[in-house]
Amino acid sequence: MTIRVLLADDENLVRSGLRAIIGAEGDMEVVAEAADGAQVRPLVRRLEPDVVLMDIRMPEVDGIEATRQVAAMTTATPVRVIVLTTFEHDDYVFGALRAGASGFLLKRARPDEMLHAIRVVASGDSLLFPAAIRDLAARRHPDPGRNPVSAALTAREREILRLMAAGLSNGEIGERLYVSVETVKTHVRAILRKLGARGRTQAVIIAYDSGFVSARAG
Repeated sequence: MTIRVLLADDENLVRSGLRAIIGAEGDMEVVAEAADGAQVRPLVRRLEPDVVLMDIRMPEVDGIEATRQVAAMTTATPVRVIVLTTFEHDDYVFGALRAGASGFLLKRARPDEMLHAIRVVASGDSLLFPAAIRDLAARRHPDPGRNPVSAALTAREREILRLMAAGLSNGEIGERLYVSVETVKTHVRAILRKLGARGRTQAVIIAYDSGFVSARAG
């Protein structure tokens, strides 16, 4: 299956570089480019790409709002968003992850890292960097009223969400809790549904955002 990618960045040079990297791969193609976030939603509606590489800072509609718009769309298959940022501790990144992005990458990431990220996200997984997300969350004040995580989840689901925030995979969680991977997957699906999260990354962001997981504890 060919992974169809939409590039959204206001710098033509950046888009050209990404297009060259992606175009050299046999299992990927760039289906469109957007120079501003305002162009993303119509292109996604028309082309339904698998992955959007989204610049976090654009002049008219920024990457946060464009990500929110994509997350709210109904498409035949989910459109995944990877936000691109120059600075790892950019506060905008937390907002984009909260809005539903599957993860983020630095613009200085190596080509192989970029391609791996696209494949991971296209497969339905999330790019979860626990230390980086914890550092981002530590710069913010939790709002327990935003997402009452403890009230929404069972004791087992709360336990699994904490392990997700620590960066453990489904297999690692299963080993830790002495349950099967399928059981973990069932719990993860329930967590995402109850929290209204599009993926693991957004669920972890909600956990930090609400204060359920402490960014300052680690």
